[in-house]
Amino acid sequence: MKRHLHFFLALAVALMIGAGVSAYRVLDASSSARTVAPATAAPPSVQTVNGETVVVVSPDAQRASRIEVSPLAVSTVEHTRAAYATVVDLQPLFDLRNRLASARADAESLATQAGNARAQYARSQTLFDDDRNISRKSLQDAQAAMQGDDARARSAHAIQEGLDAMLRQQFGDALANAATASTSALFERLLTGRAAVVRITLPTGEAGEAPQGAAIDGPDGQRIAVQRLSVSPSADPAVQGSAWLYVSARALPVGMRTTAHLPAAQTPAASIVIPARAVLWYGGQTWVYVKTAGDRFTRRFVSASNGDGQDLAVTEGFHAGDEVVTQGAQLLLSEELKPQGIATVCKDPPECDD
Repeated sequence: MKRHLHFFLALAVALMIGAGVSAYRVLDASSSARTVAPATAAPPSVQTVNGETVVVVSPDAQRASRIEVSPLAVSTVEHTRAAYATVVDLQPLFDLRNRLASARADAESLATQAGNARAQYARSQTLFDDDRNISRKSLQDAQAAMQGDDARARSAHAIQEGLDAMLRQQFGDALANAATASTSALFERLLTGRAAVVRITLPTGEAGEAPQGAAIDGPDGQRIAVQRLSVSPSADPAVQGSAWLYVSARALPVGMRTTAHLPAAQTPAASIVIPARAVLWYGGQTWVYVKTAGDRFTRRFVSASNGDGQDLAVTEGFHAGDEVVTQGAQLLLSEELKPQGIATVCKDPPECDD
């Protein structure tokens, strides 16, 4: 009897151990399956919260889509005002300068010749007065030569003055002085193509002198510093206003029309600066996406009227520390505008060809 009892006890213990091992294997397999199964990021969704459209993107999806944000900071922004600018053709300046140099040489030569003729006439007059040592005809010939040389010298001087006046009338005193000087660093830069002259037209109604320094938009989108030369004697027929001549820090295409940025009269003010790479266009307006939570993004309007085509300075609607999307904003816009509730994944690939 005891042997049967010990047998049944041993059998019960073996069954319990086997059941425990099976249960452990099942739990271990389930745990392994959960561990091996890859985590899939939840697809983005669009919600409306307090009247605002919110794009919900999980952190995993943000990393997969390479969505990046940058915090906004307060910066002191120097306000500017825009004006029209045109690159001036300097070939007439170079031509006038050459003509003026030739006329100046002729005038100096004829002035010297006239001086010699006057001296010769004075000697002839002395000899004639000294007991008629020369004939009256010789004296008259010397007088005629003196008068002719004087007339030619005056004519050459008048031509020189006319060319100088033409030069100043077309290009102003600063460029005229540089063109007529014996040595001029400014004219050398212009002649060798290392600088250009820009005519900037201030808006109608602005009184006073133009600022000493300004900047213009170059053909490559970069800003180019310019320095004031003088008032422009000629105006741009297509633009009304007060015209001034500036010299640029580099060569520019002749005839190029661009925008000048002049310092505004108002003092610099603290503003929130939004990076240009965060701005996107939609519906003819400029927008940025603001990260309002770890997985939520809201599109906000930003005015570009006070910007310069690059970074935008704003004084309302944003706060320091707000995180704006600087990469991936177009993806968020596409997700926001995508029709909701419509399956975009084909569940049966062979039927996707229909």
